[in-house]
Amino acid sequence: MKQSPYPVEQILGMHYYVCENEGIQGVLREQAEDFIVHEINDPVESAPSSGKYLICKLEKKNWELQRLVKEIAKILSVSHRRISWAGTKDKHAVTTQLISLYDISETDIENIHLKDVTLTPVGKSDQQLSLGDLQGNRFEITLRSCVSDDLAGTVAQTDACVKTGVPNYFGIQRFGVQRPVTHLVGKQILLGDYREAVRTYVGFPSDGESEDVATARTDYLSDNDPKNALERLPVQMRYERAILHHLIEKPDDFEGALRSIPPKLLSMFVSAYQSWLFNMGLSHRIGMGYTLSEPVLGDRILFQTGKTDIITESNAAQATVLIKRGRATICLEMPGEKTVPTESLSEKYITDLMEADGISYASFQKVWELTGMSFKGAVRVISVSTTVTSEVCDDTVRLSFSLGPGQYATTICREYMKADPVRMI
Repeated sequence: MKQSPYPVEQILGMHYYVCENEGIQGVLREQAEDFIVHEINDPVESAPSSGKYLICKLEKKNWELQRLVKEIAKILSVSHRRISWAGTKDKHAVTTQLISLYDISETDIENIHLKDVTLTPVGKSDQQLSLGDLQGNRFEITLRSCVSDDLAGTVAQTDACVKTGVPNYFGIQRFGVQRPVTHLVGKQILLGDYREAVRTYVGFPSDGESEDVATARTDYLSDNDPKNALERLPVQMRYERAILHHLIEKPDDFEGALRSIPPKLLSMFVSAYQSWLFNMGLSHRIGMGYTLSEPVLGDRILFQTGKTDIITESNAAQATVLIKRGRATICLEMPGEKTVPTESLSEKYITDLMEADGISYASFQKVWELTGMSFKGAVRVISVSTTVTSEVCDDTVRLSFSLGPGQYATTICREYMKADPVRMI
């Protein structure tokens, strides 16, 4: 166990590394081709040949998925809601995935010509793709400008460590790559303080932004003048600008201002707060000296069947055997309206954090009307492990590995690098 020295990781609950070497530093994503993602799907040959949904393979570079979907919808002259997918991929990367398009023909697809985008029909289906359909992702990652007295030896040590298991943290992109504030906005939404949610989203500055933008945000926190902020924030900040437009027309209607941005984004704010609680709970568990693979009384465990159980004195020995055999894993509950507290010290810590923020389990039920999504609570395993194929050439390290849904490649990379997160985005 090794503690992260970086303030942003401390703030986001990513307090520890499990691999105890000094790391290789380096830079991730020096160019888009350094971060290649292939969605793991069933063979395209098995795709149905009929149905209202056209299934396409989407290959893109340096595109944010939702922006690209809107561009595709504009070319097709349809609503972007007719396009769906199983997983959101990184922007600064080369990615391959499937998307589904409702009532669109292969001929229509031929009219789409966008830079660094290839869309190839592979079949049809009676059902759209959705987030639950994702099987996982295969990553090919290049780390450049690495530094180590024994680069090959350090990489080999980390290969072995990652195969055993590292903390399954939510990565920094969950909270906003350039400006990690989504969990703070989510907290204010859960509190029902929509004014402060808006002020946080529009006004909270980041060290990574230009001085002009950071000053505009800070000034908004000071003067609460939406017109002044709108004139100074760049056009690409479309969601902040949508909020400000609404406030100019309807001052003090902060709930309405939040409704001017997509419900999916609003729900992501709340999910980010849940993710922050998970990270904090996991770091608390590690900080108490517990391992990622040995259960303690009160722990939740997740079986391959999807069922869960609580560790007690009577089942602890059997659970330990099942975990060693890979048939069960230790998990933490990300709290929601249906959460039932356990005796887990880490989950009690999560509850204490919520109470300190003024948030209860019932708070997650109240956000339904705003977000259109229910937050019942969900379990997440505390450890992620994978077999990494690594290659070292001079000061460059190439890593190839697969991860399941909801697992972050940057969580693996940070164990190798132990670098400032700014070098990973």
